[in-house]
Amino acid sequence: MLQPIVRMPFFLFFVFSMLAVFSVAQAAVTVDCGKNSVSVRWVDVNSQVDPSLLRLGDCPPTQVSVNPQGSEAVFYAEFLTCNIRRLVTTNEIRFETEITSPTLSKSTSFYYPVACVYERKEDWVPPLYGPLLFHTHGQGDLAFGMALMKDDFSDVATTTTFSLGSMIPIAASVAQQNHQPLLLLLDECFASTTPELAPDSPVYPLITNKGCLVDSKNANSKFLPRNQLSEIRLSLQAFKFATGEDVYLHCRLVAWEPRDLDSGNKACQYDRTSSRWVLVDDPSQSSLCSCCDTNCQGRKKRGITADSTAVNSVLGPLVII
Repeated sequence: MLQPIVRMPFFLFFVFSMLAVFSVAQAAVTVDCGKNSVSVRWVDVNSQVDPSLLRLGDCPPTQVSVNPQGSEAVFYAEFLTCNIRRLVTTNEIRFETEITSPTLSKSTSFYYPVACVYERKEDWVPPLYGPLLFHTHGQGDLAFGMALMKDDFSDVATTTTFSLGSMIPIAASVAQQNHQPLLLLLDECFASTTPELAPDSPVYPLITNKGCLVDSKNANSKFLPRNQLSEIRLSLQAFKFATGEDVYLHCRLVAWEPRDLDSGNKACQYDRTSSRWVLVDDPSQSSLCSCCDTNCQGRKKRGITADSTAVNSVLGPLVII
């Protein structure tokens, strides 16, 4: 089965769109890759599949038609919505998902991969406020972002190459639109050499156990004081892992009620002077971090839960030399 890939230069303000048409069984799929979105047209002349059952990622068609000449489904989606994944390599920025019909039986299942691939500019970094929209069950949309930053956090970084032992500034944020104030936390972060984690991916743990910065026990990595609840800043000491290779940071971002921290929703770091774990946002409650060396369990709240206000984010590639 062929995969429709549209390659084009990546520009900040203008991108040429190209059309690619491929046939799958009796269906034809047309993919139109734009600057920040993708349009897909699916046509089946034999009407073998109900077009309303099709999904692009996890989104239904924006338009469906059925007539004697065949069935048609049209999709339109902005990148990073509809479960469209972004993969970043040294030379490319790739957005990919698939067309599926999840309610069909295995014997008549439909699966078709869709991808838009762009050339990556040398100075490209993920924008801090390039949002990944996440809907929170009737409480509005939250826009999460994460980026490498300059040393003073005044802007996004202009380099993704770091010397071993140097500090890597990282900022993550959540934009709160018509929403009660929320505290942004980093539930976990792992470094890996792959843009997608797999069971056999080599990983280097940075934050584990629901907010414990384990890298602070043996290195100078630390959380920095907050300027606002909706942003968290992290200074990672460049670690000896996959030296010279592309490294991706896989982090889980969680928005939580600021007055309701618990052992499952916290930001903790190790104070090597006192040999104990400290709660960054309120050292008087550092007992919440006592589980960092064992197993931390949190409680769920009605309405807002860690699961309903969390996203997974991938940052990279960066190179440690």
